[in-house]
Amino acid sequence: MFGCIVSGRLVQTDVQQIGPTQFVFNLADVDRIHHVVVFLTGTTPFPDGMGGGVYYCYPTSEGPTSQLLGFIANNKPSAIFKLAKAKPEERVQNPFSMDASVAVDQTGAQIGISIEPLDQLAQQTPTSHSTPSSLNSFVEYTQKMLENFFNYASSFAITQAQMTPNPSASFVPLNVVQRWYENYQRKMTHDPNFWKQ
Repeated sequence: MFGCIVSGRLVQTDVQQIGPTQFVFNLADVDRIHHVVVFLTGTTPFPDGMGGGVYYCYPTSEGPTSQLLGFIANNKPSAIFKLAKAKPEERVQNPFSMDASVAVDQTGAQIGISIEPLDQLAQQTPTSHSTPSSLNSFVEYTQKMLENFFNYASSFAITQAQMTPNPSASFVPLNVVQRWYENYQRKMTHDPNFWKQ
């Protein structure tokens, strides 16, 4: 039912059910995690009126600590969260208790999903630094990435007269890269989700 992607890592679908309405993903090397995506896989929807509260659970010297990141629902099947240690006032009662059957050392943590009524989830306040990314920030990131790539590739541009024969090197005309860049930007403008197809 659930999937999880830690930025820079493979997709995780190895969710463990630890209670009737509670699921966890174990995360290793937590100090290297900055963003995480939690999503519904599309195989099983939430029951009507229900959603999934997303919690970040990690060990501290005082014991396991949790913070609410936000939630997912049938009409909001995915969310991106920035992970950071919670301030003491942002910690919530740990609904997952860091499953003792799974060895999680001081470099590990868990993403917990708790199935709860949507009206209850809507009233909870996620930690201030974990608000889900909006599509606009994704579009902005993609445009900046494209510009960076185009500028980088352009910095190597030379004229045909400047080229020295090198049978082991491949060359791509700069106008091909420029055409790709313009086409990608046009597609992003019309449908920011076109790349999912």
